[in-house]
Amino acid sequence: MITEFVQFALPPGITREAVVAGMHEVAPRWQREADLIRKTFIYDPANGIAGAFYLWKNRAAAEAAHNEAWRQRIRASYGSEPTLTYFETPLVVDNALGQVIAEVR
Repeated sequence: MITEFVQFALPPGITREAVVAGMHEVAPRWQREADLIRKTFIYDPANGIAGAFYLWKNRAAAEAAHNEAWRQRIRASYGSEPTLTYFETPLVVDNALGQVIAEVR
């Protein structure tokens, strides 16, 4: 599994309501991603940053989902360039679901 950390700067003056509305708007698109295990949206108003942590089955799926067209949408919507960082994820403890998710090799 791969954890992908995506972040981007928000435009000055954007409200929390607008940021959260954008999250709700795109959530259905991410529900349709077969190789996406989980997405956690993040918002840091003090530093003007938003993004997400994604848990993917593999890195190829992450890279395919965050292609140039996706990057262009972020640039158009928020006026900033997203940064993406990838981490191998051998194990996830999910207390909300009462599960331990281990990578399948």
